[in-house]
Amino acid sequence: MKVLVVYFSRSGHTAEVARAIANTFDAAIEAIDDPTPRAGIIGYLRSGYEAGRRRLPHVGDPKHDLRAYDLVVVGTPVWNANVSSPVRAFLVHNRKELPRVAFFCTCGGRGAQRAFREMSAACGKSPTDVLALRGVDLSRDWSAKVDRFASDLRAVLEPKVAAPAA
Repeated sequence: MKVLVVYFSRSGHTAEVARAIANTFDAAIEAIDDPTPRAGIIGYLRSGYEAGRRRLPHVGDPKHDLRAYDLVVVGTPVWNANVSSPVRAFLVHNRKELPRVAFFCTCGGRGAQRAFREMSAACGKSPTDVLALRGVDLSRDWSAKVDRFASDLRAVLEPKVAAPAA
C-alpha cells in the first residue's frame, strides 16, 4: 500500500503529527506550499479570517503525483472552527487526482467534525478514517491514537489474505 501524507502547519503541531503518521506507514510526506505570510498575530488573524470566509489562497502544486498512491492522508489545523484555508485550496484544486483519502486535524478543542465535513466537501470524497487531536491530546503522549488510526486504515485498505483451503 503506497501512502502519501500531505499537511499544512502554521505552528508546527500538525507537522509533528504528519511525521508520526508518515513514519507508521513508511510513507512519503509533503507540506502544502502556501506563500501567504502566517507568522505572528497578523498571520494568526489572517488565517482565522480566511478559514471563516472559506477563502482559497494560492497554494503550490503538489510535488508528488497523487494518482501514484493508494491513499492520501491529509492533515490540517482547525482555524476558527474550520479547515485551514491552504488545505481547503489543496483539496479543491487536486480533487480529481486524489485516490482514497483519510483526514487528521489538530485543534484547540472544537471544530474537528466540521473541518472533516468541509474537507470531504472540498475534495468530493468521504474519508476512509479520521483522527482529531485536540490541545489536551497534544500535551500528552498521543502516539497510541496515531497507532490506532494507522491500524484502522491498514485494516480497511490492505487485502485480507485468505487461508489456504484444506
